[in-house]
Amino acid sequence: MKIRKCAVFITLGIISLFLLAAGSLRAAEPQKTSAGTAEKTAVTPLKSDRDYLIGPGDVLEIAVWKDEALTKSPVVRPDGKISFPLIGELMAEGKTISQLKKEIEGSLSRYVPDVDLHVNVQQVNSMIVYVIGKVNNPGRLILNSQVNVLQVLATAGGLNPFAKRGDIKVFRQEGSKTRIIDFDYDDVVEGKHLEQNILLLRGDVVVVP
Repeated sequence: MKIRKCAVFITLGIISLFLLAAGSLRAAEPQKTSAGTAEKTAVTPLKSDRDYLIGPGDVLEIAVWKDEALTKSPVVRPDGKISFPLIGELMAEGKTISQLKKEIEGSLSRYVPDVDLHVNVQQVNSMIVYVIGKVNNPGRLILNSQVNVLQVLATAGGLNPFAKRGDIKVFRQEGSKTRIIDFDYDDVVEGKHLEQNILLLRGDVVVVP
């Protein structure tokens, strides 16, 4: 009898250890969604580490506090320059607001002591990207915010049924060179290779073959 009782206790002990081990393994597994698939780690949203750069066509707002003669809304010309009283012409293209503000303040300080200057982009007209090929609404798009490839394809009406969804390319001019960036529509939509879903820059061309 004693031997039989010992065997029972040993068996119960082994079963308890097995259940504890199984519970630990189950806790370590990824949690399942209602669809029965493992939840993926949240992807860090895309972001840009560069400030907006002024471009041709942008309408600026430049104002000196309590001086209407020095309050203007110049348009950045195709050559990238603007004209401003007391200063004349200065290059605005390729500069951030803070850089342009600092330059104007330095020039005006010779004429206006303790200048209180406000500079802003009143209207963005230079953030232009192009979507060509097999989309429903190809053409030139003027953006008023930073968008990624997937967003700009949606703005262009989406892909048409004949598009080669895995062969989309983004052409980006970098100085005298052209960089080609691959984009697989189905992969990105399925949450794969999200690094392809880049933020678009001024002048980018998205080609959908």
